[in-house]
Amino acid sequence: MTRTGSPRLLREINDRAAIETLLRSGAMTRAELEEVIGLSKPATAQLLARLEEDGMVVRTGLRGGGRGPRAQMWAVNGGVGHVAAVALTPDLIDVAIADITGSLLAEHSAPMPKENTLAAFRETVQKAAALAGLRLDSLSHVVVGTPGAVDPATGHLGFAPHLPGLVDVDLPATLRELLGTSVSIENDINLAALEEMSSGKAVGVRNFVLFWPADEIGSAVVVNGVLLRGVTGGAGEIDSMQVPGGRYGDQVDSDAIVALAATHGISADSGLEAVAHALTTGTEGRAFLSDLARRIALGLANVVCVLDPELVLLSGGVAQAGGETLCELVSSELRKLVVPRTPVQLAQITANPVRSGALHSALAVARERVFGLPQRA
Repeated sequence: MTRTGSPRLLREINDRAAIETLLRSGAMTRAELEEVIGLSKPATAQLLARLEEDGMVVRTGLRGGGRGPRAQMWAVNGGVGHVAAVALTPDLIDVAIADITGSLLAEHSAPMPKENTLAAFRETVQKAAALAGLRLDSLSHVVVGTPGAVDPATGHLGFAPHLPGLVDVDLPATLRELLGTSVSIENDINLAALEEMSSGKAVGVRNFVLFWPADEIGSAVVVNGVLLRGVTGGAGEIDSMQVPGGRYGDQVDSDAIVALAATHGISADSGLEAVAHALTTGTEGRAFLSDLARRIALGLANVVCVLDPELVLLSGGVAQAGGETLCELVSSELRKLVVPRTPVQLAQITANPVRSGALHSALAVARERVFGLPQRA
């Protein structure tokens, strides 16, 4: 691999390439690393020595019980940075702590109180950090995923009246002061979409919509590989959209789904329970799911008509409960309403996609600061 430029610039480029390779692939021998980044054996040896001296990489044992320099394994030093990912809901504060390699060090969650929300938030993050052996101010970056969206002009959280104590303050500035470190706030559905772009169904997809019915009720829009946030951060707040019969969110929230299920003779305490039960109840269940699919498609139709995306993903507990059956019904109903034949699929990331997306986002920021690696998406 031929590179031109000053020796210092070339070293920086090669160092970043090595770090990025080790972060992506895990521990490697010198020979394995030099093959990937295209440097000579002496240049790779010098690079590793330089990064080891700077504390960026560490030796992690020998390959397959071998001996000597050729068997020596190298890895990124996870201790050079730590991040926190927080998923907020009206009921829960859920925190994960990881080192800069992405290795999970601690998890902790606590109920979301109706009062003293900020104090409870700080206490929960502090407890998670302590479980990882860290202080709050030693975290490189914190990303918080929350319903609603932060207006970049004011810092106020909009579209989230169900989070008392968080909507009437400059939230990013308040949380930075509260935790003593840098903090980013991101819409929860946007983070789920980022996670799908990173390791789910949307890998390599440039234009797609992720829709989350029932509990969070929202959508994320990705155009040319970039999240569309809007001027006030409210892009994708599909629950506020006006449709025949009132506000769209009132027709696909959990209570509305329970009420719809009842008209088909299905009794349930939540939307998720109603959908899961419908799959086992024959004709009545199929009729209920068809009606629900029609409601979901009604909101999606407006988005699909405007954006003509490559893909629509259904995410969240209700979507997963409905599975491929619900996806097929939504797709069928959508085709009756719009010209684009956009595929409708289930989101792949089911294990806490909001917190996982927050973790990837936090790692991207920390790695840019520590290693100079560019952020993507």
